Amino acid sequence: MTTGETAATATAPVTGRRAAGLVALGGLCGLTWAAGLRGLMALVAGADHNTTWVGTFGWLLLPATVTGALLGWAEHLRRTGGRRHWRWLACAPLTFLALFVPGLVDPGSLLEGGVGGGAIALPLMGMAGGYALSRRGPVWGRVLAGVLPLSAVPTWALTATRVGGPEFALDQPFGAWAALYLWSFVAWLSLGCAVPHRPVARLTSGLPSPGRRAVH
Repeated sequence: MTTGETAATATAPVTGRRAAGLVALGGLCGLTWAAGLRGLMALVAGADHNTTWVGTFGWLLLPATVTGALLGWAEHLRRTGGRRHWRWLACAPLTFLALFVPGLVDPGSLLEGGVGGGAIALPLMGMAGGYALSRRGPVWGRVLAGVLPLSAVPTWALTATRVGGPEFALDQPFGAWAALYLWSFVAWLSLGCAVPHRPVARLTSGLPSPGRRAVH
C-alpha cells in the first residue's frame, strides 16, 4: 500500500463522520424550520386549522427534514471538492411536492388545515432566493430570481388581514411579529438553498476521494 493510499484510508472514517454530522445537522435544521412553519400556519388558519399525523408529520415535517439533510450533504460535498452534478442538490426543496400526494386522493384536502399552499410556495421562494444569493450565473438572472422571495414582503403586507384577520395588520404588534415570522422563514431557507451554489473548498491534502471529480 502506498503512502497516499494509507493516508486516504486513515482519513476515510473522519470524512464519514463529518459527512454524517453535516447531514444530521441539516436534517435537524429542516425539521426545526418546518415545525416553526407549521406553527405559523396554525396561527393563520385559526379555528380552521386541523393538525393531523399524516398531514403534519408525513407531508410537512418529513419532507423538510429530508430537504435539510440533502442540503447538509451538499455542504459536505462542497467542502470536499464537489462531485459531478452535485449542484442539483439546490433542488432539494422539491421534496415538498409530497404535499400534493394527499391532494391526488382528495383534491379538496390540499389547502385545508393550514397546510398546503404556503408550504409549497415557500420552498420555491427558497430555491429562487438561493440562486439569487449564489453569485453564479448572469446578474440579470439572479435579480429576477430574487424577485420571487422578496415578493413575500409586499404580498404578505397586502393580504395579511384578509388571510388571518384584523390582528394580522402590520401596524399591530401581533401582525408585525407574524410578518417577521414569515419573512424569516423565507430568508433562512434561501440561505440554506444557496449552499449548493457556493464555490467548492480547495483541498489541501492533494488526495481526492475515490470516484470524485472536483466541480468548481
